Amino acid sequence: QLQLVESGGGLVQPGGSLRLSCAASVFTLDAYHIGWFRQAPGKEREGVSCISNHGGTTNYADSVKGRFTISRDNAKNTVYLQMNSLKPEDTAIYSCAARSRVSDYDCYMYGMDYWGKGTLVTVSL
Repeated sequence: QLQLVESGGGLVQPGGSLRLSCAASVFTLDAYHIGWFRQAPGKEREGVSCISNHGGTTNYADSVKGRFTISRDNAKNTVYLQMNSLKPEDTAIYSCAARSRVSDYDCYMYGMDYWGKGTLVTVSL
């Protein structure tokens, strides 16, 4: 059973930055696509970004393009989400998820097989 643990959330002022980490308890993380998702209070969960097995493909929601960057270090079994120029509307619980798929030519923000519990990001003065 793959387990995912997020960290790095917290309180940040508008315009600030945070880096989230998603640590996986698995021998070979490169067998999985990883996605980041968020859910704000009173709203549905939405996909933020995804990355293929070796980082050859990344995708982003329009709302975060140019501000967020997803990356992965398979040797450390960890995926990161660098978030810059944060806005109050980025406030949400951020969760990472894994999909068992081997292709470095695509990634999708749906059909995930495993989920972490999430970490809270609050953007406020």
